[in-house]
Amino acid sequence: MTSSTKTAFKASTLLLMLPLLIWLVFLIMLPHVDLLIVSLREKLGYREYAFSLQNYVEFFTEPLYWNTFLRTAVMSILATFITLIVGFPISYYIAKIAKGKIRATLFLACLLPFWVSELVRTFGWMILLRESGVISSFLQWSGLVSGPVEMLYNDASLMTGLVYTSMLFMVVPLVTVLDTLDDSLIEAGYDLGGNGFTILRDIVIPHAMPGIASGCIVVFMLTLGNYLTPTLLGGKDSLWFTEQIYNQFITRFNWESGSAFGFMLLILSSLIVWAGLKLSRQTLADTVK
Repeated sequence: MTSSTKTAFKASTLLLMLPLLIWLVFLIMLPHVDLLIVSLREKLGYREYAFSLQNYVEFFTEPLYWNTFLRTAVMSILATFITLIVGFPISYYIAKIAKGKIRATLFLACLLPFWVSELVRTFGWMILLRESGVISSFLQWSGLVSGPVEMLYNDASLMTGLVYTSMLFMVVPLVTVLDTLDDSLIEAGYDLGGNGFTILRDIVIPHAMPGIASGCIVVFMLTLGNYLTPTLLGGKDSLWFTEQIYNQFITRFNWESGSAFGFMLLILSSLIVWAGLKLSRQTLADTVK
């Protein structure tokens, strides 16, 4: 390859990457830089600001903010775990057992709910779970309960909504990685005296670990930063950290604290993901292969 050809190849590659670079710089990097700058200032008066770490100190010293983040993180980890437990058998069946039209139909069934907005899907759960909703009416009609049953505005309904809205993001990477698992390895495992559990433990799960890590990262980050589902299904007392950020920006007009809380959400969630990768002995490069 001549030098002119190499130069043309590099130029064409850069041109193809230009839209992605513009998107990353203007929609990801610059907003976060501005968020950091705003978070490191304290308002003294009208358009008067001074450098300060007070917004971050407030986050760590105010029990409400710190406890709300811990609750959000624990609930997000639990939602990720439940999504994995539910999604793994579905993904394995789609990737290794279902064939032809059945496989396509099952995958479409996972994809179909995401053709409508998250707001519509969440309202659907509210129609099902509210005291005058479908489930409550059925329980009363069947005689199992004597009056309306309110199943909204609690942790169970909140967890149901979080798992439901995140399921596709767990199934897709798992199906992708399980699709590459050679069936002969599973057959060899049975021929060597293995059972379903040992094959799952020693063959299937190790092979699927990159997909598991990728799905868990995406589901955890989406759940941790979710605002709509906790607000509608968990109610105003759901104590979700994104609600605290919303209140700082919109209710209190305190952009400095809101920016600090948003940046702390980014930092602490990244640390949790890093710890999860270390515990699973995976690297970020493995999850994006």
